[in-house]
Amino acid sequence: MNRCDWCKSDELYIKYHDEEWGVPVHDDKKHFEFLLLESAQSGLSWITILRKRENYRKAYDNFDPEKVACYDEEKIEELLTNPGIIRNKKKIQSSITNARRFIEIQREFGSFDNYIWNFVNWRPVINSYQDISEIPATSDLSDLISKDLKKRGFKFLGSITVYAHLQATGIVNDHIDSCFRKNCSTIKG
Repeated sequence: MNRCDWCKSDELYIKYHDEEWGVPVHDDKKHFEFLLLESAQSGLSWITILRKRENYRKAYDNFDPEKVACYDEEKIEELLTNPGIIRNKKKIQSSITNARRFIEIQREFGSFDNYIWNFVNWRPVINSYQDISEIPATSDLSDLISKDLKKRGFKFLGSITVYAHLQATGIVNDHIDSCFRKNCSTIKG
């Protein structure tokens, strides 16, 4: 069974690749989860964040943006002492800011899903790559979305992080052509 090369070194990566990566997401809570995790990942490897994902789920009230938006200084201090997550004050503060901006987008567009999928007219971008080395870190699309998110006040969501979000949530399908998930990315598992 052929898979994308990036996931072959770790069972957690393989499971993530086979069951989640590239599957179109249309659930706001899942979008928020990925945005929170991807912004925490900035400067680190994704496997580091995947290994801490369940700790994040507990620490961040099951990725509920309404709850995260209400976090105060006491909660920030609590998160800064939590060894199960990345204890970077700016990233923690940005997660709260991003939750507030996320809710604003939900109010404006009806859902974050409507907002993000509108950039691609609700159709996944399906790229064709033979090798992982061909896959870019950013695109014109991620540049555009990142710029718009920053204009709306989001933090730690540069073009590279946004591109990772587009890949993770199936808005962009970057499975290599020989990967068994390439043509079935809309099917879980």
